[in-house]
Amino acid sequence: MKSIFDNVSFDCSIKVTKAYSTSFSSAVKMLAPSIRQDIYNIYGFVRFADEIVDTFHDYDKEALFSQFENELSLALSQKISLNPILNSFQHTVNKYNIPMELIDAFMHSMKLDLHKSVYTTVEEYNQYIYGSADVVGLMCLKVFVNGNDEKYEELKHSAMRLGSAFQKVNFLRDLKADFEDLSRTYFPNTDLSRLDEASKQQIIAEIQADFDAGFEGIQKLPIEAKFGVYTAYIYYKKLLSKLKKTPSVEIKNTRIRVPDYEKVGLLAKCYLNYRLNIL
Repeated sequence: MKSIFDNVSFDCSIKVTKAYSTSFSSAVKMLAPSIRQDIYNIYGFVRFADEIVDTFHDYDKEALFSQFENELSLALSQKISLNPILNSFQHTVNKYNIPMELIDAFMHSMKLDLHKSVYTTVEEYNQYIYGSADVVGLMCLKVFVNGNDEKYEELKHSAMRLGSAFQKVNFLRDLKADFEDLSRTYFPNTDLSRLDEASKQQIIAEIQADFDAGFEGIQKLPIEAKFGVYTAYIYYKKLLSKLKKTPSVEIKNTRIRVPDYEKVGLLAKCYLNYRLNIL
């Protein structure tokens, strides 16, 4: 029975999420069980695509990405794949009618990482952010609103801004690895080799504006999704706070993180705010 294979595929998506991001998997656990698996399915897909372009340095990454892209196309059209991560993803895409344009935009940004390392204009930067982060937020939003197109359109802008905020925090936190290991510079008009406090604070102000717009949408999310998304929001806001307090020279030389004991405290705070309805 295919249901057995589907369940195995779903388990693989859960394992991928937990292995690659304990923080995100903790936030997913705060979602309603009815939508939790589909978010795991989306994360597993985007994580595998990202891993191809970011970490498989001893292999032909372009060939691997092309193979992954072809298998994705077949999975979506045939509604099955022997790649369990793609089988999980196609299930969610077809279940919620996730637009192909979102998937194409994501794959385009991932493909850019194969050969593009410097983003010199705001237009290039925004296009990459849209494909690598905004559309992932929109895919998740399709799950959160469960087919309610009116709600989707209402929350679309906020979901994109929240996705942008998460991605930009990752860029700033991973500055050292992106710049030194992958030779990538995402922030336009910023010399990362000489990042100063003024440039850092400008980036942080931009991220804060995205967070503010994203939070407006969180408040309007369906009950099934609100607590989980709010948990992720609070975690990333904490990261931003740490980055804001960290001297620019340290950001270039280390990776800022939130210790596990702080994550527990943040989760408790999230739950209290949620129960008191003060989001």
